[in-house]
Amino acid sequence: MKRKPFLMAGLGAAIALLIAACSNTPAAGTAAAAPKNVIFFLGDGMGMTTMTAARIYAVGEDGELSMDTLPETAFVKTFSNDAQVTDSAPSMSAYMTGVKMNNEVISMSPDTQALDPVVDANGNKLANNCGAKNGTAVASLIELAKAQGLSAGVVTTTRVTHATPAASYAHICHRDLENDIAAAAVPGGAGYNGALGSSGLDVLLGGGKQFFTPFKDGGKRADGRDLIAEMKAKNYAYVSNSTEFNAIDGSKTDKLFGLFTNSHMSYDLDRDPAKEPSLAEMTSKAMDVLAKNSKGYFLMVEGGRIDHALHETTAKKALQDTLAFDNAIKAALAKARIADPDLKNTLIVVTADHDHTLVLNGYAKRTGKTAAGNAGVLGVVKNYVSGVAEKDLDGAPYSIIGFGNGENRTQASRAAMASLDETVTSANTYHQEAVIRVTAGNETHGGTDVFLGAIGKGADTFLGTIDNTKVFSLVKTAAGL
Repeated sequence: MKRKPFLMAGLGAAIALLIAACSNTPAAGTAAAAPKNVIFFLGDGMGMTTMTAARIYAVGEDGELSMDTLPETAFVKTFSNDAQVTDSAPSMSAYMTGVKMNNEVISMSPDTQALDPVVDANGNKLANNCGAKNGTAVASLIELAKAQGLSAGVVTTTRVTHATPAASYAHICHRDLENDIAAAAVPGGAGYNGALGSSGLDVLLGGGKQFFTPFKDGGKRADGRDLIAEMKAKNYAYVSNSTEFNAIDGSKTDKLFGLFTNSHMSYDLDRDPAKEPSLAEMTSKAMDVLAKNSKGYFLMVEGGRIDHALHETTAKKALQDTLAFDNAIKAALAKARIADPDLKNTLIVVTADHDHTLVLNGYAKRTGKTAAGNAGVLGVVKNYVSGVAEKDLDGAPYSIIGFGNGENRTQASRAAMASLDETVTSANTYHQEAVIRVTAGNETHGGTDVFLGAIGKGADTFLGTIDNTKVFSLVKTAAGL
């Protein structure tokens, strides 16, 4: 009998909780729903060998990059719907939509054919040649986020209309239709992607001004539209250089649009900080703007020029851009932990869309990080016992980094290269040697699986070897989209 008051008290509490659960009004003391934040980092072309080389370049063989510290990891298969070796359009589209598509296709159904755009005598891409019955659009993670009232942003070091950023907010049969892709980002305008909602992207930062401006202003638009003016009319704060960018208070800015270069932004080795912000700075500012939404946000960040440097076979540029990408990850982790120390409501994913043909040659002795007086991984292969430069069958030294294909291939004996040394191989613009010779700038992607690292909400679901389309469903589930 003495237990009855306690039983009644317990029953009363249970009834109160039941009433609160069934009511539209939260019970007293119940916190509002936590924000759902996702930051998806994409190192374009950042294969595992490039990651390894960048680690040695920056911190030495036994050092750690920020991406190395992510606790959950997986391998990702990158083949596209029609090719063993993918290009960036279908590989990023697979991450964003969960659908395999053909090379050069941006976020469309698998039956979509990549049809080249109509061009003029000067090579300007004038018109869409996709056709009305050539596939259908498939929903992206950013569109799903916007549909739930979350904010969304895209940050890149390439043109904002390039394949990787485009895959997150546009749908088109061919990646080269960058005028159409630019129009897809302008709320309410002709060609706008209505699936982004009435407000559109909340942040869009990168290069590519030429596709937002008409011919008469030095741009690439044959339709005469000034999309920058149209974006301003939609209440975007527009910035075009570091001074304007630095003047922006992200916490007081609702919508931010920045185009810092006419085409791609500069390689990090060449970047003038007075003209172009770093990827880390753009990422941090984007997070400030997006964090104003109490429901949360989805942010895609691309280190896009890693890929371009690898196509050039200029390894030093690629490794420096990989380091700039890693610095953006470091900045995002630090900022996210200010509001969410244990990342209980934040998912950060880091991966690549495809590999390249970069390799690390020979049994090179450890070099440590690259610094003044030490070429590091950019040097020539030296014997790990004697420290003497190793020689190939022709009696010439060879660099630690090489490529499976590229523009720099000796067409006869390498004996004439007996004097090759590290002052040559570590230069900013040195093109590493390749096994198969191709035209300048056209080293190809590779088909090897890529690394994925994750931390935060739902990160423990990323494990094993998975298809790139599986990444979409894992992110979608973790974020409740």
